[in-house]
Amino acid sequence: MTKMATKRFFALLVAGLATCSQADAATMRLSLDDALKIARERNTMLKAARAKNEQADARVMQSRQAYLPKVTLSETVMHSNDPGAVLVGKLQQESAYYNFNTTPPDFGDFALDKLNHPAAITDFHTSLQVQQPIYNRDAIIGRSMARSARKAQGFMTDRAVESIDLNVKKAFYGLILAKKNLDATEQSIGIMQRYSSEAARGYSAGLVTKSDKLSTEVRLAELRDQKLQIQDAIRNAQDALRTMLALGPDDTVQPVGDLKVDAKIPASAASANADGRSDLKALEAFQEVTGYQHDMARAQYLPRVNAFAQQNWHDNSFLGTEGSSWTIGLNVQWNIFDGMATKGKVQEAKAQALEAQYNFQAAKEQSDMEIAMSRRALVSSRERIAVTQKSLEAAKVSFDFIGEQFRTGMAMTFELLMREQAWSWAKMRLNQARYDYCIAKSELEYYSAR
Repeated sequence: MTKMATKRFFALLVAGLATCSQADAATMRLSLDDALKIARERNTMLKAARAKNEQADARVMQSRQAYLPKVTLSETVMHSNDPGAVLVGKLQQESAYYNFNTTPPDFGDFALDKLNHPAAITDFHTSLQVQQPIYNRDAIIGRSMARSARKAQGFMTDRAVESIDLNVKKAFYGLILAKKNLDATEQSIGIMQRYSSEAARGYSAGLVTKSDKLSTEVRLAELRDQKLQIQDAIRNAQDALRTMLALGPDDTVQPVGDLKVDAKIPASAASANADGRSDLKALEAFQEVTGYQHDMARAQYLPRVNAFAQQNWHDNSFLGTEGSSWTIGLNVQWNIFDGMATKGKVQEAKAQALEAQYNFQAAKEQSDMEIAMSRRALVSSRERIAVTQKSLEAAKVSFDFIGEQFRTGMAMTFELLMREQAWSWAKMRLNQARYDYCIAKSELEYYSAR
């Protein structure tokens, strides 16, 4: 291979590796709706919540034992020379024999010597047993409790989706805010670099003091430090979005959209309330669950009635059907006294029902407070946007004027720095006010019923 061919080979290899690396790290342009859709499909916390739904469904299925029969098939093998076991085994196998028609009579297996010293026998016992609940009050209540628990879990899953939506919105809007602040800071850095160069030239010409020259460099360093902090904020927002969207560690989200502010506050904000909110519905369902728990504990004072039927086969071979018998019966079990255990369970269940009631009341009071706070934040952020917009316009006009004065030597450096800081701060405040409006609107939707 020639030297030129070798260089070309390595160039193609490096290009191929770079292409593979770019393929592994994807940049995704996502709108807020796209991000919400991906999170609902891929977020691991939501998958865990849906798995809890499946667990609750399984418990509902298990509760069918309150009325469905239980069928058991068993096979037991026994080998023994115990006189009682041998005699019973032969009777069950229908293999015991005697003959009184002979002279003298043949007592067979009932001869005293064979009864006392029998030969060992092998017995295969096949049993088919059916148990049918007739009256089990606590099991019947348990089925209703399982249904209520499933309903509560469904509401909790709905709330988990809403919580993930809110967190995605916060991270998405936070990423937009950080990028807008980064653009504003880079704009300020570019302008200050030009003014710093002019100050350096003025210092060289003896028109500007060293202190003034250094002050522009200090301000430029502050802006660069601010840029580094904003870049960290962007990385943090990216990490948060990647986690909630279950993306790869090298994937990058490019948000599509802006910090949109409504022309006026939505009319629904004034009438927002928490009635029918999914987590409150879940707490109501949990109150039903604790009520059923109390009823189940009290039902343990009542008797349980179960029917059973059993078919048995005994043989000297596996799954043999030589000796066949059946049994049917009814079992009634009544717990008369269990050392105060049932009474304690009743008291505990009653206290749990009260706890669920108080938790629901506390959650409702908390939700009313959260709605009021979100509504105030929405109104105040909307007002701040109007104020900071005017402040930004005034700061820009003032900064441009002082900039022209500074270039002609008619304005001091500190005046330029003061106007630049006011202008940069106004940009940040406006971005923050818009972000706060978007977050307040999202939180108001989250805290109120939708």
